[in-house]
Amino acid sequence: MASNNSLTSVFEGLPKIAKVLLIVFLGWIVGGIYRVVRYTETKNTTTLVVGLLGLIPPVDFVIWVADLVTEVLNDRITFFAD
Repeated sequence: MASNNSLTSVFEGLPKIAKVLLIVFLGWIVGGIYRVVRYTETKNTTTLVVGLLGLIPPVDFVIWVADLVTEVLNDRITFFAD
């Protein structure tokens, strides 16, 4: 879990509806940037790789759907983000 003063905790602290709307409309960029920033906090290489892949148009759709589903079900992005 992100610490209280981390950049990802700002996103995680938003109301659920705001996060879902951000993912629906800007999901390809939100998911990618979230994972790259998450990598700087956790140093998990998989998170960085998926974050960079999430910025590539053909791959971003799969990650966008996974982010939307995990946000709705778990109230946070969990697909390769830890």
